Amino acid sequence: MFLALLLVTLLIALAVSLLVAGTFSGPIDRILKRIIADEISEAWLKYLKFAILVVGVSAGVRIYELEKYISPMRWDKEAKILSLTSERWVLEIYRTIIETLQGIAWMLLVFFVFALIAYVLVRLGEMRREQNKAG
Repeated sequence: MFLALLLVTLLIALAVSLLVAGTFSGPIDRILKRIIADEISEAWLKYLKFAILVVGVSAGVRIYELEKYISPMRWDKEAKILSLTSERWVLEIYRTIIETLQGIAWMLLVFFVFALIAYVLVRLGEMRREQNKAG
């Protein structure tokens, strides 16, 4: 039963990560092409899609949290292994979706903050070039 839960959480985290990567692919591509006016922006886009998948799966599949279904708590001598009831399945699936989205959201927030800083720098450079041409 534990292996089924592990596989299901992995597949759900992967599916959610793929969905988010596909959803944000267009905006990220436009941002990268604006900031990096070169063919290397395509490589950065591929890397960011890969990073979304890795962060999403690693955040969504919480191995240490799932461990409670195969071994008792180590610091509690009277602890028992939790059984996987249907309620726990629903909770774990919900947790997987939320944790996957949360991990990706943090990663994208960091990316967009740095992209905003880079955009401002690019705009400042463009404005200086325009002033030099006019003056």
